[in-house]
Amino acid sequence: MINRELIRTKIVQLTYAYYQNGSKNIENAEKELLLSLSKAYDLYNYLLDLIVAITKEETQRVEQLSIRNRREGKEEPSTKFIFNKFAVQLQENKALNSFNEVKNMSWNDDIDFVRGLCDKIEQSDTYKEYMASTDDDYEADRELWRKLYRQLIEDNDDLDQLLETKSLYWNDDKEVVDTFVLKTIKRFDPKEKGNQELLPEYKDEEDREFARKLFRATILNANEYQRYMSETSRNWDFSRLAYMDIVIMQIAIAELLNFPNIPVSVTINEYVDMAKRYSTPRSGGYINGMLDSIARHLADTGKLLKPMPPRPERGNYSDRRQQNDRYQNDRYQNGGRQNEGYNKPVRFVHKPKPEETNEAPAEEENTASDEPQNTPQE
Repeated sequence: MINRELIRTKIVQLTYAYYQNGSKNIENAEKELLLSLSKAYDLYNYLLDLIVAITKEETQRVEQLSIRNRREGKEEPSTKFIFNKFAVQLQENKALNSFNEVKNMSWNDDIDFVRGLCDKIEQSDTYKEYMASTDDDYEADRELWRKLYRQLIEDNDDLDQLLETKSLYWNDDKEVVDTFVLKTIKRFDPKEKGNQELLPEYKDEEDREFARKLFRATILNANEYQRYMSETSRNWDFSRLAYMDIVIMQIAIAELLNFPNIPVSVTINEYVDMAKRYSTPRSGGYINGMLDSIARHLADTGKLLKPMPPRPERGNYSDRRQQNDRYQNDRYQNGGRQNEGYNKPVRFVHKPKPEETNEAPAEEENTASDEPQNTPQE
């Protein structure tokens, strides 16, 4: 489930925090990185379990209404929703139940939120249409939950606030984790019953190692990478870059030099997008031009042994985006998990300080060998 786009985002967060916090302990920072990634997987299971919690609450409501209707001589309430075939299968899922037992996770402490969400579901047109329909097949039941999730869970401010109280990481992760929950709903197969596999935490050990290696290379080779920035910044006002831009480019150079199977255009495109989300309005253009120049400089000097794409027109990312899409599709077809539908901005735990702009930060004496030279004053 944890794909490389999420890993890159976490590394940007943790690298920024590493320099801001001043502790400079790479071992602790690496543990924090892996913890933050594991928390995203916790959230994935927790959101799947929300469907189970809703079904349990609705079951209690139907049972109470049934008792009252029998006493008053009224018609029995419909059990269609509580016996939704997909929800029942998810409730019986061995992997989800085992994970929740180990992690001691449940929605019991937040039953008021669950009840409020049940009220919204019952009032929704999607629910009413489902209850009125005569369809009684698994596909219709599964599609109901896909719709309800997208309409009432994916973009839910009350849920966002609740998750923020549960974990510092979850509010940042929810938008990307939502896409994996929807993917899981779509891939459920009734033939698998309770043995249906959920998405694994990592596709394989290679992705976990990608996180460790990229983070360590970023920190341990900081001075070298920033020297490359300086050597190729003659056509760019390097001193006016925001501090976040320095961090993003430092990580991008680490990826360019340490992962031979990732195309240059894919790396540049990923970090240009990252700059658009997390830095200043002008950062995307700055970083696009500088990373292109840095990559060509490294290739010309024999440090980067990758084929270089044709030089794009300034401000034109389409060629790189097409190659990026081809690369991601190849990874998906070969067992990778492309981040389906991930095109929304992810909220950022360690945001740049409000006073940061494109103006050059004040210079400080730099005694740490692994600290960016453009570190802003506290």
